[in-house]
Amino acid sequence: MSSKTIYLIRHGETDYNRRGVVQGSGIDAHLNELGEAQAKAFFEVYHDIKFDKVYTSKLIRTVQSVRGFLDKGLPHEAYEGLNEISWGIREGRTPNSMDNDYYRWLVTSWQQGKTDLQAEGGESPEDVQKRQLPVIDLILARPEEKTVLVAMHGRAMRVLLATIFNRPLHLMDEFLHTNLGLYLLHYDYNSKSFSLQKENDIAHLQSLETL
Repeated sequence: MSSKTIYLIRHGETDYNRRGVVQGSGIDAHLNELGEAQAKAFFEVYHDIKFDKVYTSKLIRTVQSVRGFLDKGLPHEAYEGLNEISWGIREGRTPNSMDNDYYRWLVTSWQQGKTDLQAEGGESPEDVQKRQLPVIDLILARPEEKTVLVAMHGRAMRVLLATIFNRPLHLMDEFLHTNLGLYLLHYDYNSKSFSLQKENDIAHLQSLETL
């Protein structure tokens, strides 16, 4: 019971990502061709890692992002607590100037410390944090799982990373994310603390630069 290694990834690209349309937790979009290629590229580099468990959100884009590992027969658990933030009534809408202004205002408000402010009809970062905490506790309560793979979403990852590194949520944008980018985390059970080994690493995607 000394340590745990967590490979934390954001899902691969969807057509919503490419078009700049907010998905959130209410849009269950599939990976597009590039997203599938990103997932394959990640698998080709990391398929020899001896993962004890794969954790994903309940949304299909995270499951598709780790399909290669699941096809190997690795144990898999999916939790709504790992879902993307709900952006409310604007999810799935083609962005227009009014929507873009709203998102800028909302994110700026969060950065100013108003992390209890909910998206209209959706969630706040504090709401996301509350539903993530039981899943984080569950994963850490399984020390026999020495190495795990976790597939999530951009804003939800920022909330999670701020939480585990004891950063205030209004600073969550310090944690960058890219489709199929990797955060490699180490958890020490003795000190009950996390350390960061890789941050938004995309070296495994270099073969896709021409796509």
